[in-house]
Amino acid sequence: MSKVSKLEIAKMIDHSLLHPTMDDQTLIEGCELAKKYNVASVCIKPYAVKLAVDILQGSDVMVGTVIGFPHGNSRIDVKVFETEKAIEDGAVEIDMVVNSGKVLSEDWDYVTDEIHAVVEVTKAHGAALKVIFENDFLPKDSYKIKLCKICSVLSVEFVKTSTGYGYTKQADGTYNYKGATAEDLILMRKHSAPEVEIKAAGGVRTLEDTLKVRELGVTRIGATATEAIILAVDGIEGGKTPDGY
Repeated sequence: MSKVSKLEIAKMIDHSLLHPTMDDQTLIEGCELAKKYNVASVCIKPYAVKLAVDILQGSDVMVGTVIGFPHGNSRIDVKVFETEKAIEDGAVEIDMVVNSGKVLSEDWDYVTDEIHAVVEVTKAHGAALKVIFENDFLPKDSYKIKLCKICSVLSVEFVKTSTGYGYTKQADGTYNYKGATAEDLILMRKHSAPEVEIKAAGGVRTLEDTLKVRELGVTRIGATATEAIILAVDGIEGGKTPDGY
């Protein structure tokens, strides 16, 4: 295993503060943790963007949020409105969930229009857009490849595997979720333009997981296990690994 620094790993992490049961105090503590470890960003619930901006002011930690989360079903104009408000509140990174139903319908004009409408807003304000595919919902690689190509043409900054919350109900009533798989990450890196970065989300919970996806070309991960991942760089124990994304 090649030697890596804590800062290298920290700057791969979008610290995720999106779980529906996270209360305001948990969000505050999450922002403070992100600041302590100097991660790339926090990805916080939209209503709390201003809170995160206040806490992280003066640090190198960026503030990001989610649009159309977690299912991507909002109208295009609603996603645009959400994006404008998030940027107005201080977000500089936007993770937007694509409309999976339109992808599965192969309505590529709609999908392209949606991504284009949002990326126009982000670029106008100097923000970065990450388009979330929710790969668990896409049974064929051809869907993912097409999305990579659309995002490349539109100069989207990142393509992202998953929300971390795309649990799919099975015929027997159980739920399962794969999240970021090696196969999908390889596919997304191969079919995206070189300047489009890859974000892995869903199931990246350890330093080992992080290093594995890094080798596949991933430059950013979504994680709640931030402290455990960073402390593991020096073999330090004591970092808590929360459940979830």
